[in-house]
Amino acid sequence: MTQLHAVITGVGGYVPDYRLTNEELSRIVDTNDEWITTRVGIKERRILKGKNLGASYLGIKAVQDLFSKKDINPEEIEMVICSTSTPDHIFPSTASIIANKTGITKAFCYDIQAACTGFLVAFDAASNYIQSGRYKKILIVSAEKMSASVDYTDRNTSPLFGDGAGCVLVEPTTEEIGFVDSIIRNDNTGFKHLHMKAGGSAKPANHETVEKREHFVYQEGTHVYKNAVWNMAEVSAELMNNNELTAEKLDWLIPHQANLRIIDAVVKRTDVPADKTCINIHKYGNTSSASIPICIWEWENQFKKGDNIILTAFGAGFIWGAVYLKWGY
Repeated sequence: MTQLHAVITGVGGYVPDYRLTNEELSRIVDTNDEWITTRVGIKERRILKGKNLGASYLGIKAVQDLFSKKDINPEEIEMVICSTSTPDHIFPSTASIIANKTGITKAFCYDIQAACTGFLVAFDAASNYIQSGRYKKILIVSAEKMSASVDYTDRNTSPLFGDGAGCVLVEPTTEEIGFVDSIIRNDNTGFKHLHMKAGGSAKPANHETVEKREHFVYQEGTHVYKNAVWNMAEVSAELMNNNELTAEKLDWLIPHQANLRIIDAVVKRTDVPADKTCINIHKYGNTSSASIPICIWEWENQFKKGDNIILTAFGAGFIWGAVYLKWGY
């Protein structure tokens, strides 16, 4: 029986026009450009403006970008997986909204909530669907309106996050390209260090939760930083070792864009040269699960067929992981 492989065949992306610079942010909260740049490496982030525009708007724009570059009949898409921590609504799924607005009428749609690791989880799932032979065209959309979850009175978290979306089309191939391997892990002891205190079924919204500003990202930065550095670096090195993939054989490292110092630590641990590492955090900040597909979107024209690529991410939960793929075109 012929072995099927799941390969990315197209990429789309979108970031809003509005740039929230460090200088402008310093007029909103007690911070400054030097403080932000030194600690996290961010110079600006994109913010979605407009009434009643949510993560789906970003995702729709990314899908439209993909469709504009490839001759795709939306009705041929069989599944839409959306990774997001900022869904338009608790229900229905943001994936179903994106599908409806982009002419995708025959797809099975659902959301994945795996924080900043969401794209890796979605790609791992899509690859298994493709390899099983049940599906032939799966659209992964990672769409995050992080500005909706940011407390702009908090100097520790407000500089970190931005809005954006990236998407990929995943299809089957019999060539030795595409998804190769993955490692994804979870340790819920990290819950207390990074979460949103209210808004779910355990602590529904009420006047008190709103007054206490409990509907924003809560993060204990030092603890999250230490775990992200260790886990992203170790899981990337483990995946490379499992597949006999040396730094010399690796063509690209695409890390989650959370913190420039975290990225630097992963680069050192894996011995991957800086010029093989995709970095755009200075332009977009942390766009959660959208950060990796946005990097893929920006670097797409530099990739060559067969390039060895490692994707790695760390997010709330804690959940972290790495994916090894061979570029398909």
